[in-house]
Amino acid sequence: MRPLKIIVLAKQVPDTRHVGPDAMKPDGTVNRGKLSTVFNPDDLHALELALNIKDRVPGTTVTILTMGPQKAADIIREGYYRGVDNGIMISDRRFGGADTLATSYTLVQGIKKLAPYDLILGGRQAIDGDTAQVGPQCADKLQIPQVTYVEEILEINDTEIIARRRLEKGVETVSAPYPCLMTVHGSSPKCRSRHAKSVMKYKYARSKTELRSANEMLLSLHEKRQYLTIPEWSVEDIEADVTKIGLAGSPTKVKSVESIVLTAGEAKILTSSDTDIEGMIRELIEHHTIG
Repeated sequence: MRPLKIIVLAKQVPDTRHVGPDAMKPDGTVNRGKLSTVFNPDDLHALELALNIKDRVPGTTVTILTMGPQKAADIIREGYYRGVDNGIMISDRRFGGADTLATSYTLVQGIKKLAPYDLILGGRQAIDGDTAQVGPQCADKLQIPQVTYVEEILEINDTEIIARRRLEKGVETVSAPYPCLMTVHGSSPKCRSRHAKSVMKYKYARSKTELRSANEMLLSLHEKRQYLTIPEWSVEDIEADVTKIGLAGSPTKVKSVESIVLTAGEAKILTSSDTDIEGMIRELIEHHTIG
């Protein structure tokens, strides 16, 4: 079949395991400078799905697209290390403080600049918001079909892609024509490890902003190997309406954030005897936990 052009939407998110009192700014936005960051877990699953399609369909290209501050270049490098062909960073201070509505608008402006495309993949949701809204909002703005909670790609042909969705009480097999957008469930295969050769090839990849503080050796290397320079798009580059981005385009405001630690309550020790097991099942049924 013909090669596909795939775009993977990925996000660098705060590591929610280490949320402290400085996690939020007074204006209700995340204080990203005070938090360590990670590659959003569900987006890694989406990346693996894209790379799997690339393995199955010769000539397919995978482009990773991320929106974020200067540190978000780590996402592009991580994509290179694992096998993507291209990486684009949408970065501008004016994008800061965006909610899902402003984020999806910004990403769509970037996607339009990358058109034509066949498939857009992204994680089901980001761990710093858990809204699961950005993917569907992008599909709506692009006016293309969307398939959510994708767990596996079953079949690929020239006109459509067939996927299995993981639902709350089962699975569903659906097909969608190109171009389409899919959000990927965390039950899909984990992302492959970094390739040693790719790490050696792209370890000096830097965004334009990062190069401003680079040493002579790095600047010289980028002049010789232009593929190392990560494209960085601003508001003007994606022709974005400034009233629809960042805080100005975000009607959602976060009032507060807190770290909740779950502690164990009453515990029971059971043996493997039939009596203990029967008693446990009876109790679970009585409390409507099962049955």
